Amino acid sequence: MRRMLHRTGRLLRRGFIVLVVLLVALLGLRAWDMSSAPPLRPWHLVVPDELPIAALEAADWAGYLAAENAAFDTVRREVTERLDPEDQVLANRYFAGSPMHGARFVQDWNRSFLLQPDGAPRGAVVFLHGLTDAPYSQRHIAERYQELGFIAFGPRLPGHGTVPAGLTKATWEDWLAATRLAVREARKRIGPGLPLHIVGYSNGGALAMKYALDAIENPGLPKADRLVLISPMIGITAFARFAGLAALPAMLPAFAKTAWLGILPEFNPFKYNSFPVNGARQSWRLTAALQDQLRRMGAAARLDALPPILTFQSAVDATVSTPAVLSALFAQLPANGSEIVLFDINRNAKLGPLLRPEVQVLVDRLLPPAPRRYATVVVGNAGPDQDAVVARLVAAGGTAEEVVPLSIAWPHELYSLSHVALPFPPSDGLYGARPDPAPDEDFGMRLGAVAPRGERNVLVLDLDSLVRASSNPFYPYLMRRIEAVIAASR
Repeated sequence: MRRMLHRTGRLLRRGFIVLVVLLVALLGLRAWDMSSAPPLRPWHLVVPDELPIAALEAADWAGYLAAENAAFDTVRREVTERLDPEDQVLANRYFAGSPMHGARFVQDWNRSFLLQPDGAPRGAVVFLHGLTDAPYSQRHIAERYQELGFIAFGPRLPGHGTVPAGLTKATWEDWLAATRLAVREARKRIGPGLPLHIVGYSNGGALAMKYALDAIENPGLPKADRLVLISPMIGITAFARFAGLAALPAMLPAFAKTAWLGILPEFNPFKYNSFPVNGARQSWRLTAALQDQLRRMGAAARLDALPPILTFQSAVDATVSTPAVLSALFAQLPANGSEIVLFDINRNAKLGPLLRPEVQVLVDRLLPPAPRRYATVVVGNAGPDQDAVVARLVAAGGTAEEVVPLSIAWPHELYSLSHVALPFPPSDGLYGARPDPAPDEDFGMRLGAVAPRGERNVLVLDLDSLVRASSNPFYPYLMRRIEAVIAASR
């Protein structure tokens, strides 16, 4: 017996040593790989102060905006006004002379917004943006809510909208505390009797769901009457779980660049291009906490108190897990009027064998057999050789499919939507395929209207950011569905 224990202990020690050696080797490779990355610039190093969680719990909207102004003042003093000559280029959003510099816009949508309707409010809505994003991403939907009588709050979540370095310190608990502040303020502005909605995009979709679950377990939190989720981050890749290990060498100043998964030029006026390891880590922590809470509350039959959820999701999504939206969220929901809208691929794209076989049957694999406790809509081609688009509806609890023509056609140049495309109309000044030329839509460039044709090594940006669909040709349909939710909630 002693011999066996001794042998087992020896094997465990050897295994531990092997693991340590492998870990050191991987971290060494990581440090070597990032050694060739561009040097860190001021926007990767300056971290503006944000309100801590305790202060967020006590603050109101005015206090939140005051702290936000202080953060932007820090960026102006310590980044914009101290740029080295080589950073004073038009392609740098932090250069005051750049056409992408936020201070020159009619409205800087990097900052939190509050849109007031004409006349007495009919409700309130809180918009939660995505990771590395800014309130800009939901401004079009917010403006429509405003036109229909809602007060629209768009908080800039901590670490966002300023400099990428802000995301090296922010946590998902900070984002959720800011969510609570905005919802608290929204309910205070409209009183107890009017509808309150939360609209969450990407990482903001996970925050919206987490808040709704917390409001069931904590009676002190104001409850939302409806949730609208756009490309919600219910699940992400397993890599994000271990992303924190990739930043371990950054504990040594010589390897500071390993705190970043990507160090890129900052030309996008409303979204970080550089991505810190901590951002991926916090998103994984948020989705893990959300899925655990969904399972726990589902087992305790407490999800019946959730408000109805309307979700829009591209069937193909390289950022979040579309299957997780169905399996981790919708499979847990009660029969409460929830609905998911899936945007299929363009089956008339004429790409033939270039389309992956598994993508062509993706929607059929995603949806469980009917009947389902929630309604489903699949937006896609009317037929395999047709550009015309239809919506195929199956009601909750039903099996019959209703086909509704949408009077919209798939653009020939698109083979699918993308994670980032859904909340942007084709007229969006930055991401739209047909940008509005109005002065308040001038953000220094037209990313969505660029056709990436030319020679290599000419542009300062990665072509992936141009090839990926950045606006939604079916936005009018998405907006009609949200308008119906607004009308039903009055």
